[in-house]
Amino acid sequence: MIDEILKDARIRMQKSTESVATEFSRIRTGRASTALLDHIQVEYYGNPVPIAQAATVSVGDARTLVIQAWEKNMTPAIEKAVIESDLGLNPVTAGEVIRIPLPALTEERRKEMTKVVRQEGENGKIAIRNIRRDALGDLRELVKEKLIGEDDEKRAETQMQELTDQSVAQIDRLVDEKEAEVMEV
Repeated sequence: MIDEILKDARIRMQKSTESVATEFSRIRTGRASTALLDHIQVEYYGNPVPIAQAATVSVGDARTLVIQAWEKNMTPAIEKAVIESDLGLNPVTAGEVIRIPLPALTEERRKEMTKVVRQEGENGKIAIRNIRRDALGDLRELVKEKLIGEDDEKRAETQMQELTDQSVAQIDRLVDEKEAEVMEV
């Protein structure tokens, strides 16, 4: 039973860490990345779909994204979706190809981005701590029901804390790496 609780917590903490890494991939740095457009939805036959399901998104060069719509009539809808997104990008359409130049980040904007990175990292740590709290509550229930002893509970709590510390350290590493990437000129 204890092993199941620890295994479940480990899996959930790993997913939380992966979620933080995914969020970081969406945060804009000076380089072009297709992940930047992942969250943009475009109307495709009346249904909102991710842009990657209506077009091919690729990196043209270090500062340019290129979108090739699968259908000619989708180009204006994709361009509109990019303009209306919260990214502040200005696409340039040339026939069926949409090019999105990424402007260089100012020092002030880079500092704002590091604050966003830290906040996302903190959200990940909160999720990790909530998982730990849930697992410890499950352990206490087992002790209450006399399915395990208090010594087993203490050992499991120690293991849970080690697992939590590892996950938090991993998120801290991700935050440090992303901050360095954002501040890189």
